[in-house]
Amino acid sequence: MAGRLIYLIGPSGSGKDSLLDAARVRLAEQGCRIARRVITRSAQAGGEAAEGVSPEQFAVLEAQGEFALSWHANGLSYGIPRDIDDWLAAGEDVLVNGSRGHLAQTRLRYPQLWVLLLSVDQAVLRQRLLARGRESLAEIDQRLARNVCFSEDLIAEAVPGLCLIDNSGALERTVECLLACLNGETLCA
Repeated sequence: MAGRLIYLIGPSGSGKDSLLDAARVRLAEQGCRIARRVITRSAQAGGEAAEGVSPEQFAVLEAQGEFALSWHANGLSYGIPRDIDDWLAAGEDVLVNGSRGHLAQTRLRYPQLWVLLLSVDQAVLRQRLLARGRESLAEIDQRLARNVCFSEDLIAEAVPGLCLIDNSGALERTVECLLACLNGETLCA
């Protein structure tokens, strides 16, 4: 039996990395692996536990076919190691910290994809983005407007295998929602 590819997406600041860290042990107990991304930024830059490589190293890995999935966004390159195909073939579930912009291409390669859309109340997300200090107020407002449009479009499309998770509250509640989605629920707030 083939495993499920579970594709976690959500806006920057929605808490994807925090959710994965908090759920790691419980996911492993359920037989779900979390794929470690390869990113063209230093591993010391903070955020998720990813493998940092130079742009040149990334290009070599990509050319050698080392990635099951890869994309470029926000001045960085992201890759998901091809090991996930072996894990899926062995019947293991695999959770990937994905890209909203790469969702269509991922669905072409993995038609049975489960999509977890992590959302956050706009006011909460705004505060998180302001606290990071990476963008101007105008850039944050533009980002928030894009996030609303993307989420509304995805929901309107009635994407198969879509589960909505609200991460505006306590992280432990969000972990419970993630686990509920993996057990077949489609909406958890």
